[in-house]
Formats: sequence, C-alpha cells, structure tokens
Amino acid sequence: MRDEMQEIFGELFDDVFAESVTAFTGEYMGPGVVDPVTEETTAQPVIYAGRGVFHEYDEKRVDGLNIKFGDIQLIALTSEVAGRPDVGHLVETADNVGILGMPAKGYRIVRVGGDPAGVHHDLQLRKA
Repeated sequence: MRDEMQEIFGELFDDVFAESVTAFTGEYMGPGVVDPVTEETTAQPVIYAGRGVFHEYDEKRVDGLNIKFGDIQLIALTSEVAGRPDVGHLVETADNVGILGMPAKGYRIVRVGGDPAGVHHDLQLRKA
C-alpha cells in the first residue's frame, strides 16, 4: 500500500503540483568530537536533498506558541528525500518558493510529522 501511495503522490508532484514543487536541501552537523579548550569540533555537515511543496499556515492555526507568524509548512515525499529530516536541521532552496517570492534561506525544522503509512514528511519550518 505504501509503495502504491508513494507512486501516486510522486505522479501528482510531477503533474498536478509541478509548478508548486521546489527542490530543497537539508543540513545538520554529523557526529564529531568537541575540544573543550578550543571549542572546535571534528563534526562535518551532513547534507541531504529532496523536493516538496511549501505552504503557508492558515491564519486560524497561528497561535503564537506552537505555530508562529512566518512559519511555513513543507510537505515532502519520504521516497524523494535522501535523508531523515529532524528538528534543528537547516532547510534551504536555491530556487524561488512561490509563497515567499524568493529562495527559502535560513529556515530550521521545528516540528516533524507525517502520515501513518510513512508516505510523506510534514515539516514545520521557522526562520532561524
């Protein structure tokens, strides 16, 4: 069932939502050791890529606590994200995002959700 759903949603991304789909990259610091004296780390950035649809939250959902003004939502298919998005990861785009009118730069993931079948990631992004 999951494979069928991913195929259907992939086709929707290619056809119906093609104008709204934007490629993005996610980044976080990988494992490493921190020198307590110099505060330097051996950790290297881990970068993954995917594509998804960026969406504004409805004004009624913005409560100033869980969803703040300026937060945006990113829906990405799990089969098209070459990594595992998580809270704290930086998400950016090279291309313009329709709802922003410019590339998304400096957004961090503040909430990760999805669906029971594991077909898509539902990411809440906030300007860092």
